Amino acid sequence: MKNLKIVHFLVFIFIVTAAFAQPLKFGHIDSQKLITELPEFAEANRQLEAEATILEERRNIMQEEIERKFNEYVTQRDALPDLIRATMEKDIQDLQQRLESYNMLAQQSLARKQQELLQPIIDKVNRAIEQVGDENGFIYIFDVSTQVVLYYSTASIDCMQKVKQQLGVN
Repeated sequence: MKNLKIVHFLVFIFIVTAAFAQPLKFGHIDSQKLITELPEFAEANRQLEAEATILEERRNIMQEEIERKFNEYVTQRDALPDLIRATMEKDIQDLQQRLESYNMLAQQSLARKQQELLQPIIDKVNRAIEQVGDENGFIYIFDVSTQVVLYYSTASIDCMQKVKQQLGVN
């Protein structure tokens, strides 16, 4: 009985030692580079550029209207009664404020659109990274594109190809 306990204890020590003796696998990936190589990213970028073009065209129309009214005001300023001059100045100021407001709202709209288009791609890449990590026994996979990792050695395994295979990208 005492010998059986000793044997169990030795087996337990052997198993624990063997478990800790296995090398820990660390990997790294440049997720930003991977995302930009995906076909979905190119499509999202195209949609975002199309949206930006539409917003820019509208901004240009507003800017041209302000310039037209300002030029009209400058050419007629000296011949106008004070009330009409003040009204025209107020009108130009209001148009300037509308343009500034439009610019701010357009930037917010583009940021929301970018988030809407990129989030599914980011989620897809993250799922693929998790699958590669699980399937290959990695302890950690560091993202070197975030510039948080200050050092990684050559013992760290580059997971880019495995994640690309998981995503079906060449």
